[in-house]
Amino acid sequence: MKPLAPRHRTSARTLLATGLITSLALVSGCAKSEDDTADKDKGSASQSEQGQVVASPSTGSGPTCAIDAYGAKKIDLKSATVGFSQSEKEANPFRIAETASIKAEADKQGVKLLTANAQSQFSKQISDVQDLIAKGADLLVIAPLNSDGWEPVLRSASAKHIPIVTIDRKINATACKDYVSFIGSDFVEQGKRAADQMIESTGGKGEIAILLGAAGNNVTTERTKGFEDRIKEKAPGLKIVFKQTGEFAREKGQSVTENLIQSKPGITGIYAENDEMGLGAVNALKGAGKKPGAVKIVTIDGTRNAVQGIVDGWIDGVVESNPRFGPLAFQTLDTFTKGEKVSQDIVIQDSAYTKSNAKSDLGKAY
Repeated sequence: MKPLAPRHRTSARTLLATGLITSLALVSGCAKSEDDTADKDKGSASQSEQGQVVASPSTGSGPTCAIDAYGAKKIDLKSATVGFSQSEKEANPFRIAETASIKAEADKQGVKLLTANAQSQFSKQISDVQDLIAKGADLLVIAPLNSDGWEPVLRSASAKHIPIVTIDRKINATACKDYVSFIGSDFVEQGKRAADQMIESTGGKGEIAILLGAAGNNVTTERTKGFEDRIKEKAPGLKIVFKQTGEFAREKGQSVTENLIQSKPGITGIYAENDEMGLGAVNALKGAGKKPGAVKIVTIDGTRNAVQGIVDGWIDGVVESNPRFGPLAFQTLDTFTKGEKVSQDIVIQDSAYTKSNAKSDLGKAY
């Protein structure tokens, strides 16, 4: 099997506009984790060099949504107020880059932006969005913490005919009724690509563990499904012997891996469903006196620290999950509020980092 390589996906879920793929580059600050000393200005420059390829927000091959069907009114984006609800505290590089992207694009477009951060508390996110509505948001961009429990917000938004675009995670609701579009990655495909790299790194034999993401959202469920299905299909000699949530956090990923090393000392590989947990696993392996590469690690996100981990020999592969939603989110809102159709599912085409390109492409990481 060939090792994981940066490529564009052709998954059936990917909705591509007819003959139209938009390359979007965003200048935003380099995301820092709590112990990351990377220079923000350097990260900003490198990100601007990375053309992010995404599906166009105009009419695609799947279901679409138009403003009349949604029940909203046309509005000039530049005169509108956009409310942005971030789900998690910004110690996670993904969230830092995501928020920076939204803010940068709002500034670029000259759009008034209201922001709120739920600090990883779902009840706060619900009240945050309701507060954004009360403050006069005409349009909403939401990065959901959980997929369920959004009924109070949806009722409030529906009463005022406010269009909603969700990014990164889906909500369990009806598209073009409760919300306009979801913009994000194909998480099942990400899991499959991570499995491909794990199979390549381990030779398709051994015992592997999964550090699960947080419960209650589609990202964890779909990344797990994609990985497990591909392992079952292509590598029956790889046995998944351990699964436990690391809650998408580095500290929890480290503590779970420390327990894993004690209970399964011969573990061959670890699939971490985001980079932060993977970096926590690296810390645990270092603390246990393991050598780089002794346990194969594959992660998802594309943070600078994780890509550096490939360069240093601790991580075998990173599937990108691009957080720079700003340009596409505002383009989607602009298209929709002009009265044109947009896709209900807008799927980003992610790249990847391996030993073959990690050093040369380190500057593209966030």
